[in-house]
Amino acid sequence: MIQRPPWSLTFADAPPLTVFAALGGHAVVRLEDLPEIPPTELAAGDIAVVTVSRRHTISDDLTTAPQAVIRAGHKQLLGPADRQANLSNALAPRTYGDGLPGATTLIRGTYAPQGDAGRRLLSTLPPPAKVAANPRIDAALELLTSEAARDEPGQDAVLHRMLDLILVLTLREGCTKSGLERPTWYRALSDTAIGTALERVHSDPAHRWTVAELATAAGMSRAAFAARFTELVGQPPLAYLTDWRMTLAADMLRDGSEMTVAAAARAGGDQDAFAFSVAFKRVKGVSPSRWSRETAASATS
Repeated sequence: MIQRPPWSLTFADAPPLTVFAALGGHAVVRLEDLPEIPPTELAAGDIAVVTVSRRHTISDDLTTAPQAVIRAGHKQLLGPADRQANLSNALAPRTYGDGLPGATTLIRGTYAPQGDAGRRLLSTLPPPAKVAANPRIDAALELLTSEAARDEPGQDAVLHRMLDLILVLTLREGCTKSGLERPTWYRALSDTAIGTALERVHSDPAHRWTVAELATAAGMSRAAFAARFTELVGQPPLAYLTDWRMTLAADMLRDGSEMTVAAAARAGGDQDAFAFSVAFKRVKGVSPSRWSRETAASATS
């Protein structure tokens, strides 16, 4: 969007993860469904990551009333007709506004993570978080701005990968330099010893890992490793391994997948389908077969 103030857009059914980047001008993000969370102000080059709100408004100022509501991909224009024309005016592919001097330039990227692994990641992210402008992210945003206005073969694939890059850079900057509280998974992966053990588990979850084997990989004694792992991750090693296996299995079985419970059990390193089903229900609250049916039903509803 390239629009002179005053401007205000409400997103009524936002996906689980939204990234706002202010390339020029000023913007403020407020969560309509979570009014107890203070608004997030953005200056040029700042980025906001919104993970907990399904209805939020971004505007040039908190006093500016919404001029459009976007729901299910459709824009409902509000207010005087002269403002409606600006907000519906296409300047280039994927770009709208008046494009006049003094305009705020804003990029919005959205994600709808699929599966239990995606939800697991989202649950560890902080509430709306601002990452201040810095040279590394600025360079990526400049390239994204240029690419967003183009309409060439493969353009969507290019833009998706660039948004992925900006999201990863933003989360990394937020965890390391912005003073935000670091998620437990980031602190654990940043630890040389525990990070090594987690990489082993993630790369081969079906392996019959023992605490002693993981401790050896981490270069620690068994007792010291177990204590350090629990402190950083929030779970003992084998409890985390079970949760991670069940997370992967849930994704294999979701949406009415043709994968059988026995096949999902073997993929997670468990040859006993009954024992797998017991562990799955303990972690997820329902049996694997019921999980598959319910996620399939929710996907078609």
